Amino acid sequence: MTRIVVGVDNSVGGRAALRWALREAELRDAELEVVNAWSLPLAEGWNSEWPADEVSYRQASMDLLEKLVAECAVPDGRRVTPVLVSLRCEGPAFGLIERCEGADLLVVGSRGRGGFTSLLLGSVSVQCVHHAPCTVVVVKPPA
Repeated sequence: MTRIVVGVDNSVGGRAALRWALREAELRDAELEVVNAWSLPLAEGWNSEWPADEVSYRQASMDLLEKLVAECAVPDGRRVTPVLVSLRCEGPAFGLIERCEGADLLVVGSRGRGGFTSLLLGSVSVQCVHHAPCTVVVVKPPA
């Protein structure tokens, strides 16, 4: 069976990638993994109001995944039941590249939540295009 991995975050680009991946998974009758890659904040710049335990971050990640899948699901298509993956890693690109080992396709948004909004590709999508062990589709959000 075809395996598609899509990396999502709470951005317009992440939503566009998820919508594209959901449709593609339906067309290919593929297994779809929806991945939110995250890491614990570094001590530098720590905000005392942030939760200090991994369980809180993992739950927030799963809540985000559930919300995004519900928001982006294809209403008129065959139902795809995505596998939701909250992935703790050293950085989103590293986590996605490792997670898509053995996959047929990795889908990412062209821009995430980074600060350089004038760039065509974000740092995660650039790293994935250059280093992923499978085909990568970079989805540009609608204008």
